[in-house]
Formats: sequence, C-alpha cells, structure tokens
Amino acid sequence: MAQELSSKKIEEKSKAVQAKKSTDSDTIEIDLKLFLMPVAIVIAGVFMSLSLLIGLNQIASNLDQITVGTSTATGAVDTTGTQAGAVTAVTYDQIEEIFTDDALAFGDTDTGLLLVEFSDPSCPYCHIASGKNPELNQSAGSQFTLVSDGGTYVAPVQEFKNLVDNGEAAFIQIYTNGHGNGRLAAQAQYCADEKGKFWEVHDLLMSNAGYSIINDVVQNDVSKAGDLADFLSSAVDKSFMQDCLENGKYEARITQDEQIAASFGVQGTPGFFVNETNFPGAYSYTDMASTVESYL
Repeated sequence: MAQELSSKKIEEKSKAVQAKKSTDSDTIEIDLKLFLMPVAIVIAGVFMSLSLLIGLNQIASNLDQITVGTSTATGAVDTTGTQAGAVTAVTYDQIEEIFTDDALAFGDTDTGLLLVEFSDPSCPYCHIASGKNPELNQSAGSQFTLVSDGGTYVAPVQEFKNLVDNGEAAFIQIYTNGHGNGRLAAQAQYCADEKGKFWEVHDLLMSNAGYSIINDVVQNDVSKAGDLADFLSSAVDKSFMQDCLENGKYEARITQDEQIAASFGVQGTPGFFVNETNFPGAYSYTDMASTVESYL
C-alpha cells in the first residue's frame, strides 16, 4: 500500500512538473509576442521614416532642377517636361556661323550683338516669351504677366526685334522640338520669310488663336496645311502658303535647325543666347538687359 501511494505521489509530481513546464512554455510564448509587437512597430517606423526622407530628397532634387523657363503650358501649359537651354559652352564664332542667308536671321552681325532664340511654335513658354499671347502669359502665373497687363514680365523676343530694327543687333530664330506640334508651323515661318512676312506670320502663330490651331487642329498633319494657310492668309497668300507646306519646301531646313540646336546642347524651348551668354527658358528681358547693354 505504501509503495502504491509512493508511486501515485511520484506520478502526480511528474504531472505537476509537466503542467508547470507547459504553463511556463505558454507564458514564454505570450511574452515573446508581446515583445515582438513593439519591435515590429519600431522597424516599420524606421522604414516609413526612410521612405519619407527619400521622397523629400527626391522632391527637393526635382525642385532644384526647375528653372525660370522649364517649358510647358497651362490650359495647355506643359513643355514636354524638358529643361530648356544649353548644356555645352558655345563660342561667339559658333553663333556667328549659324547666321546664314537661308536661316531666319535678321539684322547685321557686324554690330557685335548676336541674339539667338531656339523656339517651337507649339511650345507654350515660347508663346510667353513672344509676348503675343497675353492670355497664356496670365494663365502661366503672375511672374509671366506682361507689363501691359499690370505685371512685371517683359517679353524678350519683342525686345530683340526692337534692337534689330534700331540697327543694334542681329537676331536668329532656330527651330527645335519643344512641345511636339510645331514642325509644320515652323516651316510656315520659312515660307513667310520668302515673302518678307516672317514677323507677321510669327505674331499670328504666337497668338492665342495660333496656339490653338497649331496644337489642337494641325498637329503637324500636312493634310491640314490648308487650315494653317487659311489662318495665316491675312499675312501671306493662302495658296502660296498651302503649296509651300504641302511640298515640304523647308522640311530639310527644319532638320538642319534641329541639328544646330543639338550641336549647341539645347534640350528644350525656349532657349536664348545673348552672344555666348545662355538664358535657358522664358526669361524676362529684364533679366537679360544688363548682358545686352554690355555689348551696345
């Protein structure tokens, strides 16, 4: 009997020990879960902080890359997300060499002041820089509102023309793709120049109505040459303009313009040079004036 009781006690003790171990094991498991939860939260917080930091750095980097004239439009203000201007140094001699008889060049290079615009008639910021589309200037922001509309922006292209008209400078306009729809309209300017009507056609194309027909109607479609010629008929005979565009008379010259832009390192529109000094974007003439005056 005593032996039987002793065996029972041993068995009960064994069960108690196993139960305790089981309980301890359960307790440890619970403790681990409680411990791991805050660790997971901390790790997640670290990853979130790193992601936020990386995102903020990226935004800051993007902002650093934005210049006055990053070309784009509103209403249609978009410049194909390009940064206007040049990335390579350009010499005075290089600039003078592009003032050829078959280019859209005006004035006398002997003045020693060479003004260059790399432009695309479909580019909204080119319209802004022309000063002929005040509606777009206003929609693009207060910094682009023209002086004539109560703002502070002075369109550089018109000021360049004034310098040429006064015999103080030479000006050239070179086409380069900045918005995607201006190639045919650029050819129209060459056609017009053949008739001595470059500026008249330029001003029509750079108007608000011009922006619409270039980007919403024609879109480089040669079959729409008649529509573009009709729009420009107040400056140049419609049938002459339509034939000039449909025959692609200045297609090769436009390609040459693009090659010149590439050789200058131009990556967007508009881009300006005052002799060797580069102004990449739709700068106000007030930002260029001191450079211009240094050559007068």
